[in-house]
Amino acid sequence: MRPRTTRRRFLSAAASGAAALTILRNPQSARGYQANEKLGVALVGVAGRGSWFVQTIPKMENVTALCDVNQQRAAEAFAQLPDVPKFADFRVMLDKAGRQIDAVICATTDHTHAVISMAAIKAGKGVFCEKPLAHDVGENRALRLAARQYNVATQMGNQGTASEAFRRGVELVQGGVIGEVREVHVYNSGGGTGPKPPPSEAMPVPAWLDWDLWLGPNPMRPFHPDWMNRHSWREFGTSQLGNWATHSANLPFKALQIDSLWHAGAAEAAKIRLEAEVSSIERVNFPKWAAVRYDVPARGDLPPVKLTWHQGTGSPGFQDLIARIVKHGLTEDPRQKGPEKFTHHAGCLLVGSEGMLYAIAHNTSITLLPQEKFKDLQGPPRTLPRSRGHEREWFDACRGGPPAMSNFDYSGPLTEFLMLGNIATQFDRPIEFDPMAGRITNSPEADRLVLREYREGWTL
Repeated sequence: MRPRTTRRRFLSAAASGAAALTILRNPQSARGYQANEKLGVALVGVAGRGSWFVQTIPKMENVTALCDVNQQRAAEAFAQLPDVPKFADFRVMLDKAGRQIDAVICATTDHTHAVISMAAIKAGKGVFCEKPLAHDVGENRALRLAARQYNVATQMGNQGTASEAFRRGVELVQGGVIGEVREVHVYNSGGGTGPKPPPSEAMPVPAWLDWDLWLGPNPMRPFHPDWMNRHSWREFGTSQLGNWATHSANLPFKALQIDSLWHAGAAEAAKIRLEAEVSSIERVNFPKWAAVRYDVPARGDLPPVKLTWHQGTGSPGFQDLIARIVKHGLTEDPRQKGPEKFTHHAGCLLVGSEGMLYAIAHNTSITLLPQEKFKDLQGPPRTLPRSRGHEREWFDACRGGPPAMSNFDYSGPLTEFLMLGNIATQFDRPIEFDPMAGRITNSPEADRLVLREYREGWTL
């Protein structure tokens, strides 16, 4: 067991880029494989979303380890790959099967993303982590810094990034097609539980579950199955900001270069201001609805922009936003695949001085509005590389190719930005965040939520 690192000591090191990391080796040359040799891939979390990787990755590369703390849910995946070694503890997996592992895919619950991904990074493995990249603002920052120092290939699982629509949308916005953008709306119709008491009854831990490992770095407590409904609890889930905004806010974040505020060259005084309006302030659960307003400062020649996150149909402005979108003739008909595609449950709208760009939930379909104005648009030239697929793009990076587009240098800031919204919904006053320092500067109480305390025995 390693000595415990305090939150203050860790954040101080992380903010300066010196989080006590040591480069072990370059994984791109670790096994000396040729371009046509398959990678050894470990899958951590193989039920739920993880089951998709169980089906897909063996068609691309060699799956060399499977890991899950819930043997009941993992049983189907384990049966599909009977000859692959099975583990409950990702640390044991990396220790015992590390020589057969080149890369790790993490598809567990939100609150364990960081510790699993960090362990894989420190072992010199490429890492693909499902969205959201990590539960806390500080965890996202730590993963970004570590991936850079260990020189590993990374990717977050917001798969719409690989789509033609996403990349063309970024080119259209950056090419000035809709003019100067100062207003953005991102929405999701789902909300939180509102007030809900935590479980008080203690129940026997099922034989098929490693409860200690499922809790990960969170405090120990008696088992109750309600805790495993992660979307209900702030300790374990990230609500729709983590579950959906990582898809829907992706295009505006990239197109408007908001991530530049996290990197060298950003103005030292540049701060992001957030203010939330909620159905009720909840510290244990998530509010039934929320409207979070991000005031983003200028980035180089780009003007300040106000981005509003609408969560839940009761959120102020949600219905007006939907009406504003559909009045242009967009439809929610599931058979519609063309430019009139619309999704009521999630999407984004970028409002420019010369027009608007609408993107559906995963940013995999875009529409310029008003459609009549842009019907004959040829558009700016294509400047972004096109993708062979989100996972294949990451595998190419693992083999020494260009970084994947949603690598942690990009998806880390994106997820930090979104997780700030989950902090803002816990306060009735604005908060201000310094992206370079990784701190909330106007509220010590809010700043303490940037990175939660880990229980003894768990560390980044």
